[in-house]
Amino acid sequence: VQLAESGGGLVQPGGSLRLSCAASATMFSIYDVNWYRQAPEQQRELVATITGGGNPTYADSVKGRFIISRDNPKNTVYLQMNSLKPEDTAVYYCNVLWTWGQGTQVTVSP
Repeated sequence: VQLAESGGGLVQPGGSLRLSCAASATMFSIYDVNWYRQAPEQQRELVATITGGGNPTYADSVKGRFIISRDNPKNTVYLQMNSLKPEDTAVYYCNVLWTWGQGTQVTVSP
């Protein structure tokens, strides 16, 4: 499996972004997919997971603001991020099993 994230950028506090994670594998739909993030000088943090069956779980820090979803025919998982805060600033990574994407930078700043 190869993963490619996109959709990061600079947004003001309170704004929204949608990240995408596109996978190369045709059996992508059976795997759990995770979104992690890593801020400078901090450990990588699990943000959200969606199971192969489509069940989501979220870190407490993003619950109620972020929505993870998947489009299996497109081999893509999304992370809709709403009500963004400066503390959401980080590089966001997509992960399936032992495979990681290259990351996409999200910066929340006035």
